[in-house]
Amino acid sequence: MSKKILVVDDEIKFVNVMRGYLEQAGFGVVTASDGKNALAAFRREKPNLILLDLNLPEMDGLDVARTIRKESNVPIIMVTARMEETDRLVGLELGADDYIVKPFSPREVVARVRAVLRRVEGATAAVEILRVGGIEIDFPRHVVIAQSTPVELTPIEFELLVALIKNPGRTFTRMQLLDLVQGEAFEGYERTIDAHIKNLRQKLGDDPKNPRYIFTVFGIGYKFAEDA
Repeated sequence: MSKKILVVDDEIKFVNVMRGYLEQAGFGVVTASDGKNALAAFRREKPNLILLDLNLPEMDGLDVARTIRKESNVPIIMVTARMEETDRLVGLELGADDYIVKPFSPREVVARVRAVLRRVEGATAAVEILRVGGIEIDFPRHVVIAQSTPVELTPIEFELLVALIKNPGRTFTRMQLLDLVQGEAFEGYERTIDAHIKNLRQKLGDDPKNPRYIFTVFGIGYKFAEDA
């Protein structure tokens, strides 16, 4: 069965173009032109991934993402004409898995969709359950438990945690982490890792000022505690 993509945008031309490219790539496509209909389509269609524009009538794209994240960890790629870094970081902090700024190549969007879906499907390891320092990762169920409490992670947060926890004490640059979780590093997006790490720390109850798990290596990137 083909993966289903929900395309949310009020620009009909963009929706039609993306529908054509995604269907040619083998995906099923459903669409919505405003925030309220986007939420209805998300709940009705249960898509495998959402392409979400930020500038929407009825309900802003960030509010749509915020609502969806309360109900699901479905991958979200934000699509927008907004150029400000703060908008991108806000979107990522809400749990978006990627962020694409218009104008762009539709082929690039299809490549990003495939990359995000690969991350969701490919988080497997030789061991089925990994336990480190009070954190338990159940790979088959894609479940994380920290200090005996289930933790809801987005796909990219899950992949970041796996990359770090499998290499305790190793320092990763932001670009290396992007490369690990996306399959290829998109230049100019390395700072978005900071937003994902911030979310991950918060969900794990890890104080960045006195970390137990994830340490900042200033000027370089991040590492997982060697003695965890």
